[in-house]
This record gives sequence, structure tokens and C-alpha cells, in this order.
Amino acid sequence: MATAARTRNDEHGGRGGDERGRGTRVTDPAALPVRPGEDPWTEAELAAVRGELEAEIARLRGEIASAETELAERLSDSVDGAGDDPADTGAKTYQREHDLALAYNTRELLAQSERAIERMAAGTYGVCESCGQAIGKARLQAFPRATQCVKCKQREERR
Repeated sequence: MATAARTRNDEHGGRGGDERGRGTRVTDPAALPVRPGEDPWTEAELAAVRGELEAEIARLRGEIASAETELAERLSDSVDGAGDDPADTGAKTYQREHDLALAYNTRELLAQSERAIERMAAGTYGVCESCGQAIGKARLQAFPRATQCVKCKQREERR
């Protein structure tokens, strides 16, 4: 590719993967940062990572929709739990809280995946948000939602 950046309409009829109705700008993969000794990103490698993220986004949206439907059904059933003893009530409350926590975690993963695609489009994919150095191509291929290099992530987890 001769230019540093190009405009690309994805498979959603010219809409960006983030569903905001605008085209996504995709940076030349070779311009994305890599760690010393790593080969530059190729179109195929970046497309594979993007495809993985898009598949994950679709799966997570399905999980969220399913969880929301299930929770709504549980909350709308006014007779459910009538006559339960305290242990049953506690178990149902625990299950509901557990389901809400899982739904929250799924939403967080969805947001991280969408943000990774936005970073690809902006040309900032692969830049550590803490130190500004390259995250590393191998790390991003293993964990495409990474926003920090290994050193910064380890430092953050020690706190």
C-alpha cells in the first residue's frame, strides 16, 4: 500500500464496526508500532486480529442480549419466589447477583474489543497507553484487547 492511511467501508454497508454510522479509517498496517526484532504488521495479520475482535464482538452482543432477556423474565415474574423459605430466597438473590456480575463483565469485554478496533482505525493500535512504547505484535496477536505493554501491565498489577 503506497499511502499511510486509507478509508475502508466494512461489510456493514459503509458503517464503521462501532455502529456509529461513519466509515472507519484504517491505517497502513506497516505503520503500526512493533517491538525491536519484530516484523512489521502485514495486512493479513491485522485483518486476522480484526476478524477475531469482530467475531468476539458479535458473540458478546449475543450473550448480553440473552442475559438481559433472561434477567428481565426473572424480574417480571411476580409470583416467582412466593412461599420460598429464606434459603431459597437467598439462593435466588445470589444467582441474580451472579448473573448481573457476568453481564457487567461481558459488557466490559465488549467495550474493550470495540475500543481495540477503534484504535486500529485511528492508527494507535499497539501503542502502550502508559509509556507510549510499542506493546508488541506477539502480545497483541495473543491478546488483541491489550492496551499496555507487558512491563506497564506488570507494574499496574503490583499496585
